[in-house]
Amino acid sequence: MLSEKLWDALNDQVNAELHSAYVYLSMASWLEDASFQGMAKWMKAQANEEMEHAMKFYGYINDRRSRVELKPIDGPKTSWNSPLEAFEDAFEHEQYISGRIHSLLDIAHEERDYPTQEFLQWFVKEQVEEEASVDEVVQQLKMVQESRNGLFMLDRKLGEREEED
Repeated sequence: MLSEKLWDALNDQVNAELHSAYVYLSMASWLEDASFQGMAKWMKAQANEEMEHAMKFYGYINDRRSRVELKPIDGPKTSWNSPLEAFEDAFEHEQYISGRIHSLLDIAHEERDYPTQEFLQWFVKEQVEEEASVDEVVQQLKMVQESRNGLFMLDRKLGEREEED
């Protein structure tokens, strides 16, 4: 069983991961409305990943003979001034999630919960990839700035993102 402190923190992370999916779906919706179908597809794939992350936490809590308590999910921001702004917000959000994962690892260390420390290592590595992936798009959007051709080409490239199994 998990300590109460760690159980509560892991349940909060389920909520944070579900909220992340909302954030990315909201960005996808805005991008679709702005005719950036490829970028929207990229964001929807990201939303699916966040749902998978939530389910990893869900399963882990249950595996540790504890119960998941779902909490209300706050609504996300719904509009941006540009694709760059949306991806910058996505990068900031990934940094926030990384901080949450690090805090969970701190609690697991304090509680001397070695299985949870091991479980969280996957997320530590995943967040490095998540931040790098979003930052790459941010940097590319900064390169093309407002170039219609550049935005068109980047939108097409991002639309090639495959869903991961």
